[in-house]
Amino acid sequence: MSEENKVILPDETPDTKTEEKPVTENSNDSKKDDKKGRKKDEKKGGFKTFLKSRKARHGSMAAAIVAIVIAIVIVINVICGLLVERFPDLKFDFTANNSFALQEDTVDYVSHLDKDVTLYILMPESDFDNQGTYFIQAKNLLEKMQSNSNGKISIEYIDLSSNPTFTSSYPDVDWSGESSYDNFMLVVCGDQYRMLKVGECFEYDEEIYSYYGSYQFTGTTIEQAVVTAVLNVTAEDKIVVDMITGNNEQDYSAIKTLLENNAYEVNEISLVTQDIDEDAEFVMLYAPSVDLDESAAEKISEWLDNDGKYGRSLIYVPTIEKVDTPNIDNLLDQWGMAVDDGFVFETNTDYLVSGSTPYAFIVDYTDYYTENLKNSKIPVFVNQSHDIIINDSEMAHSLLVTSDKAGVQPYEFDESWNYEDAMTGDPVTVAAEGVKTNNDESSSRVVVFGSFAMFTESNMSFNSYNNSAYFMNVVNTIADKEDTGITIESKSLESNELGVTDVTTQSAMIAIFVVVLPAVILATGLVVWLRRRNR
Repeated sequence: MSEENKVILPDETPDTKTEEKPVTENSNDSKKDDKKGRKKDEKKGGFKTFLKSRKARHGSMAAAIVAIVIAIVIVINVICGLLVERFPDLKFDFTANNSFALQEDTVDYVSHLDKDVTLYILMPESDFDNQGTYFIQAKNLLEKMQSNSNGKISIEYIDLSSNPTFTSSYPDVDWSGESSYDNFMLVVCGDQYRMLKVGECFEYDEEIYSYYGSYQFTGTTIEQAVVTAVLNVTAEDKIVVDMITGNNEQDYSAIKTLLENNAYEVNEISLVTQDIDEDAEFVMLYAPSVDLDESAAEKISEWLDNDGKYGRSLIYVPTIEKVDTPNIDNLLDQWGMAVDDGFVFETNTDYLVSGSTPYAFIVDYTDYYTENLKNSKIPVFVNQSHDIIINDSEMAHSLLVTSDKAGVQPYEFDESWNYEDAMTGDPVTVAAEGVKTNNDESSSRVVVFGSFAMFTESNMSFNSYNNSAYFMNVVNTIADKEDTGITIESKSLESNELGVTDVTTQSAMIAIFVVVLPAVILATGLVVWLRRRNR
């Protein structure tokens, strides 16, 4: 080949090849350095970077992480369970009628106890737990009472079959019962104790019980029963009330029970053969159909005077019937009052009870005996009440009055009577009080309620009326007693709805749980799916 056609190749001198080797060696070193760098970066990324790695997502470490998370959840659940067991008030109650929550009256009462009280439940705890949902509810309420009592209430379960000597310490208890747990709970404070029957602590179907001899429970009244029992066993000196009998009185069992439940000692006496107890602070004459004789009326008058020392009170409730009672009338006149034979009627629709007659209505409080009422916004209900006439305004005053659109219908009237003519434009008095006070500021009182229907069991059981609370407030205030009447409703588990009645709250909960929360979950799932799909 001629030199002209000779192809000139790149210089491949030994020096050039020698220079290429270091390049290769530097490349290997660079790779090693990159690996080291990545390891350093991974170390710098820490646990967060590790969680994003393939090894963490798909390897055995993922299973370990899941196990750890499950273990943490279990531990948290156990801790929460122990906390709830130790502090029962941490349990939330979302039932419509707060079936598992104590009422404010109960919390207020037990939190101010100053004596130690033991609740002996007369069965093993395991048996108690197996008696059904109402017993579980009762146990929750009892534990919350204990928690709120600042250590004053304790609960013990007693198995009488294995501890037969327990009964010997309480000789005044009737330990016989128709079933194994008729004697349900013994409430003890020092030397005082009171037995609670199962029928006092639970509502049950009485027809089924009478036919089959077994209980079918429909509600829990254990809260009221226990508070009542505690109130009684912690009372040191009970105030005595003498119920006058022998004058064809109406049934006063409901008001007698109310007084006894509030730690009053109620005795029944006949003034024909007995005198009023010297240590009694109250005498009650409840709806007599026969007048007192002169000697009985004189006994009451002398007892009220108490040799000028006063400090005693008579509570009188007339019957619905027209009864000739000159001796009772004369006694009331000495205290500035009289009872009209007619019936009070109400025309103000704001006072009438829905579906009732003009003779059944709510009334207004005056300035007396309302200071210690727990809720003075709840009214008192009266039915077929007589008008209480104030004859001496310096001695007597009204306690409960109607609106200014009420009047009094005569007991006997003809067609010419017009109800509008009976309306004077002034409130009518349906409860009043006469007071006499001596120089030592000690007072005796005669309190008159115009309607005996105010104190029937049915009317006092309505929580929408203040009948029992007002009556007990009057008696407690006169007796200078701090404890007020405690009225606690029974609790049923039949309602399954949440206890949310406010429309705004309902709308907010619907928006959160029906719209917002599902939308957030759906959006989160969509984002996660898209990210994984696009990797």
